[in-house]
Amino acid sequence: MKKIGIFSLQGSVTEHLVSMKKAVESTGLNASVDAVASRKQLAESDALVFPGGESTTIGRLIRMYGLDGVIKNFVAENKPVMGTCAGMVLLASKVEDNRFILGCMDLEVERNAFGRQRESFEKDLSIKGFKGNYPAVFIRAPAIKSSWGRCEVLAKVDGLGVMAKQDNIIVLSFHPELVSDTRVQCFFLDLLD
Repeated sequence: MKKIGIFSLQGSVTEHLVSMKKAVESTGLNASVDAVASRKQLAESDALVFPGGESTTIGRLIRMYGLDGVIKNFVAENKPVMGTCAGMVLLASKVEDNRFILGCMDLEVERNAFGRQRESFEKDLSIKGFKGNYPAVFIRAPAIKSSWGRCEVLAKVDGLGVMAKQDNIIVLSFHPELVSDTRVQCFFLDLLD
């Protein structure tokens, strides 16, 4: 049985647990979905999801609990990782304040690129490889300013990248855990061996 961990130090953990379990059930994958926060739980996981939340807070907690090395090893082992919103910021190589990022992807991210909380929005999004539009929800969303190397941008809004993939890492500006459409979660689950 595969173990999918939802990183649970801060953010929309419950919503990710519910939506990922729904995706696992729809695909018939033999997998469990659990909240994870310790080194042991991370090491035992086969895939990891970083939820939206406050990226600086999550980054500080990662560093305070000494989890940054464990997470970087997880990525180096080519295990699937998905970062939504704050997760995108954490996994980037460049952000205006680089103190708490993990530097796992070849991309530069701008925090709150589409505005603050009151500028949150929904948009039918065209995603490379997906049939039909995806109902994306953006809340204080970051955006990809630039990408290089093996990083491929899969979706854009107003010319800014909002979804990208590099090897077994997927990042999103939007919140797939807040819609009933589980195609993003299923796309992520396809990365499992």
